[in-house]
Amino acid sequence: MMRFVFAAPLIGHGLAHLSGAIASWSSNLEGFSDRPWILSSGITLQSAIGRAFGLLWLVALVGFVGTGLGLVFRQEWWPVLAIPAAAISLVAIIPWWKTVPPGAWVGAAFDLLLIIILLLPLKDRILDIVR
Repeated sequence: MMRFVFAAPLIGHGLAHLSGAIASWSSNLEGFSDRPWILSSGITLQSAIGRAFGLLWLVALVGFVGTGLGLVFRQEWWPVLAIPAAAISLVAIIPWWKTVPPGAWVGAAFDLLLIIILLLPLKDRILDIVR
């Protein structure tokens, strides 16, 4: 039962990355602002760099959904996939910190928490709970 409780936010967080991909590949900026990224004032979500980051959001989506499904189906590799998915998610979000909706800030905190949990000795206790 606990594996479903832990898998739901993983899958939900993954699906939330779809918003970043949609915002960078369409004119629908729902929730996003039209501000440039933090490194340059000339680069926006609809620029070539913004679209490349849209692909990163898709990679994070696949990584998190895969992580959640791996957990649901009791695959031993799910924590190994969770760490790069969270890292890619952070790489996709941080340069657009002024642009993303507030929910993405919560997602970044989720990414950091997940990385910390899975890299510290606490990981074994968590893995025992979800088995």
